[in-house]
Amino acid sequence: MTTKQRYPRRLAMMAAPLGSLSAGAALAAGPDNVTALNKDKVAEALGAWMNGTGNITDLFADSIRWTIVGGSLIAGTTTGKRVLIDKILQPFAARFAESSDKFRPVAIRGIYADGDVVVAMFDGQGTANDGKPYANTYAWFLTFRDGRVAEATAFFDSFAFDAFWRRVAPKP
Repeated sequence: MTTKQRYPRRLAMMAAPLGSLSAGAALAAGPDNVTALNKDKVAEALGAWMNGTGNITDLFADSIRWTIVGGSLIAGTTTGKRVLIDKILQPFAARFAESSDKFRPVAIRGIYADGDVVVAMFDGQGTANDGKPYANTYAWFLTFRDGRVAEATAFFDSFAFDAFWRRVAPKP
């Protein structure tokens, strides 16, 4: 049995240039291309965030359901993009100095996709309001529906996060 016979979906995905797929073309071409398109969207959004030229929340559906796994101070499920921003993302961002050293990804360890799910693993860091660094590694499991992230599950080092969250007060 040849590689092409064993892995036809994987080879088809690798052959399609990601940047050349429009959403309509991907949907017309089948689920493999939708998977590749979603993976590409995550890669582009993380890259833009890393470079300070984009916001990861642009990928989120208004009704997103975001779950933080574990026992951290912010663990649990939040429903709705606006609620997620107000409850978690804005208070997190407010703990970082207003400089070019805000929290952002510094290394993307991998982006993997299967069906509607894209998994992104990355290292993030920034300088907190107290002048000390915060660094953590994140794994996000992002489920796409209609071209947007509808559900997400996030994993990270809760000990490092909780120490940071307690140590650094958010700026108003």
